[in-house]
Amino acid sequence: VNITIVNFNGELMQITWAAKDYYPDRNVTFFYRHSQNRVWKLCANYILDQGYNSGCFFKTEGKTLTMSIKDKSGSKELFNRSLKTDFYIKPNPPENVTFHWQGDTLTVGCSKPKTKTKCLKLELQYKSEYDKEWQSRKSVCCEVKEQGFDPEKCYSFRVRLERRTPICNVVPYSSEWGEVTVWRNGSLIDSCADDIKPLANHAILLISVLAVLLVIVFLLIFVCKWQSYRFQKSIMPIIPDPKHIFSDLFNDHNGNFQEWIHETDNAMAQTKMECIEHECIIEERTEQEDVKEASEKLYELSNMNKRDFLNSVHNTCLQPPASETVSFGSLNFFMNEDMYVIL
Repeated sequence: VNITIVNFNGELMQITWAAKDYYPDRNVTFFYRHSQNRVWKLCANYILDQGYNSGCFFKTEGKTLTMSIKDKSGSKELFNRSLKTDFYIKPNPPENVTFHWQGDTLTVGCSKPKTKTKCLKLELQYKSEYDKEWQSRKSVCCEVKEQGFDPEKCYSFRVRLERRTPICNVVPYSSEWGEVTVWRNGSLIDSCADDIKPLANHAILLISVLAVLLVIVFLLIFVCKWQSYRFQKSIMPIIPDPKHIFSDLFNDHNGNFQEWIHETDNAMAQTKMECIEHECIIEERTEQEDVKEASEKLYELSNMNKRDFLNSVHNTCLQPPASETVSFGSLNFFMNEDMYVIL
């Protein structure tokens, strides 16, 4: 049976076994006695595993221990063993740990435990704020001296006691780690993160001044460019690009003015005025009204003399007076502004 034995600093024994592997589906009882006591004691503090007894806690009362595992009734013995309790000691964490700095050298010490100091080693582990893994140094109990530390760096430290093997222990038990402490430049601090030095006041002021200067420079560049543009515009006004006004001249005729003006004249000559047709409203008239109107017109015509009638008709049909006379050989043509001649 695989038994695990731990003697906590020579004060408390812990015996455990794999109940599921060695004693499945049944419970067992544990008996023990020390060298100076011949009477068997029944375990009063069992360690349970899924409801089954798998270990026992009891006080260390001597250097020799005899144990016995029996069935539930205690009549049949299943296992027994004798051992020296001093070979299974697990020390307590170191107490009253001190740190002494001298330049780049650190000396770490602790109080001597009650057990034999020759069987113990003091282990120091440390790492800087830039390290991921702990670095370890060991020395005989109860002092460790290490050098090469950078005063400007932040370091974390922890210590523990280790039982020496095989001189004193058959199992290399070590104590739990003590509390982690943080140091920088020989001073104890809370943490490396809290000790990050803030920017100095003059550095903050310098950064602020540089930021203001950069803003001023950008503003000056903008103002100078704007003033230069206004000055250039006042001295040399922008000449409009004729391409935007005469787009047809440059896009369709490649700048050929004669070709462009010829096409423009032809287009203007072919433009005709739109004829607006007026709506003709026909009103219905009675026969009496027609007879009456015809009688009135005959009466008016009878009162007019023939000359006045002819003059009236002549003046109505004549073309507007000619403003220019054009002669071709023996032929004369009277022209006005609404007429043209095709040869």
